[in-house]
Amino acid sequence: MRMSMAEMKKKCPNLKQNLEHCNCSYTSCDKTALCCQCLHYHRRNNEIPACFFPDDVEKGWDRSFRNFIDTWQDRV
Repeated sequence: MRMSMAEMKKKCPNLKQNLEHCNCSYTSCDKTALCCQCLHYHRRNNEIPACFFPDDVEKGWDRSFRNFIDTWQDRV
């Protein structure tokens, strides 16, 4: 039996620390601060999670690899 995201949040030992670093602005996301679930979700969709983007870029919700490369190639 699979746990719901709400149940996972109750059991996640790192939820508080994860929330401090989660910059996802998608307010209806059920994976907020559940980093493992977030990573799996975005990987399945050939995307990169919000926390890999600066806040100004993240707000555009373009999680593509191309946007990641375009964003960081001139900043690093």
